[in-house]
Amino acid sequence: MNTEAYVQTTDLSNGIREIEFFHPAHNSLPSDILAKLAQTITDSGDDESVKVIILRSGGERTFCAGASFNELISINDFDTGKKFFLGFANVINACRKCPKPIIGRVQGKAVGGGVGLASAVDHCFATRFASVKLSELAVGIGPFVVGPAVERKLRLSGFSQMTLNATEFYPADWAKEKGLFAEVHETAEEMDQAIMILAEKLASSNPEALRLLKAVFWKGCEDWDELLDTRAAMSGKLVLSEFTKTALARFA
Repeated sequence: MNTEAYVQTTDLSNGIREIEFFHPAHNSLPSDILAKLAQTITDSGDDESVKVIILRSGGERTFCAGASFNELISINDFDTGKKFFLGFANVINACRKCPKPIIGRVQGKAVGGGVGLASAVDHCFATRFASVKLSELAVGIGPFVVGPAVERKLRLSGFSQMTLNATEFYPADWAKEKGLFAEVHETAEEMDQAIMILAEKLASSNPEALRLLKAVFWKGCEDWDELLDTRAAMSGKLVLSEFTKTALARFA
């Protein structure tokens, strides 16, 4: 069993590329993994041999636990805090700018930044175990960086519900009803079959049409480089507050 964090790619048939990330702490995302993930998405988008991307995490349980808790509690200055949250911004923007369609595979729970990742893909599959939670307010911050991506999928009503009820998981069927998940399957095996059916269809489609469709899907988000930079600064400041430091210590 792999216990080392990684980001890796696997090229399947017909130009389908899987990008998989893993971290032994429930697939949480420290800065180095975020940076590798953003760069891998960008590189795959630039690779002419790649027609469609599947974004997934390793393991069979949690899809992504969000920000690395150990890194969060170690932040002691604004520049470090902002840089950390920019890691999530860079992954979201890499998905937004990627000219290839990105299919999400969510096999289990998604928390905080994990919900942001699921929101940043173009078409997201899940299992019934893929409950979601935006936990940031519970530790004194707020889902500022992932917020635009989540709100884009769930609309303001769903986003505000998850944000304010920061200690509760919402079930996968709720996330499907709100628009985050396109399909919810009973098992990972059924989900993977459905993913490959769609991936093969997309890989056989006109790549120029897909590129143009990506631009249509993300219309109105052209200012996100600046927007998410501002949001990262908000979180970078809040993580230094006494309230947040105390809240984080309770979870340590």
